[in-house]
Amino acid sequence: MSMITNDWKDALSDEFKKDYYKKLYTFVKDEYSRCVVYPPADDIFNAFHFTPLKDVKVLILGQDPYHEVNQAHGLSFSVLPGNPIPKSLQNIYKELHDDCGCYYPNNGYLKKWADQGVLLLNTVLTVRAHNANSHQGMGWEQFTDSVINAVNMQDRPIVYMLWGSPAQRKIPMLTNPKHLILKCPHPSPLSAYRGFFGCRHFSQCNEFLESHGVEPIDWQIENI
Repeated sequence: MSMITNDWKDALSDEFKKDYYKKLYTFVKDEYSRCVVYPPADDIFNAFHFTPLKDVKVLILGQDPYHEVNQAHGLSFSVLPGNPIPKSLQNIYKELHDDCGCYYPNNGYLKKWADQGVLLLNTVLTVRAHNANSHQGMGWEQFTDSVINAVNMQDRPIVYMLWGSPAQRKIPMLTNPKHLILKCPHPSPLSAYRGFFGCRHFSQCNEFLESHGVEPIDWQIENI
């Protein structure tokens, strides 16, 4: 795994010393040695590499990495250029179009958001190829809970976009009154029509940030 070297290193340093993380590290290392695992090992911590803690303005919480070839690269909901746009992300783009007037891009590469302070965090950071949820319950959830706690402790306005019940189960952890919690159904094809479409999370996020003197997010993903 590519080590975290920015301010996340200090924020998470205690986690790396805990027994659960040592077991998780051993498990993940063994999985990569025995079978195909996504994302590539050097991309596991890309969400932290691309979005230092001091720069976090928004947290979008996903669950499991994509488990097909050339998709996952360490950012929730994002896929590498040249790959089909997953259906959940297609629905996110539809809501962005309806909410903010963004055009539909030809790719699903969301690094532009990460570079602006959108922490694209999955609750589990690795997965065995073609085997969804195969690394759940191995320790990643405890690690990413510590990430959420670190964001919760930041003394500045931050927006959480919690889509679907698994993400919303983190709400009891979010105790900072300076932060804004936005919740709605997940953008997957199974649930998007139950309230994700029309949620206006993206414009609400920017209105909140601007009202607190924070530069809003440019949500438009450009064509490649």
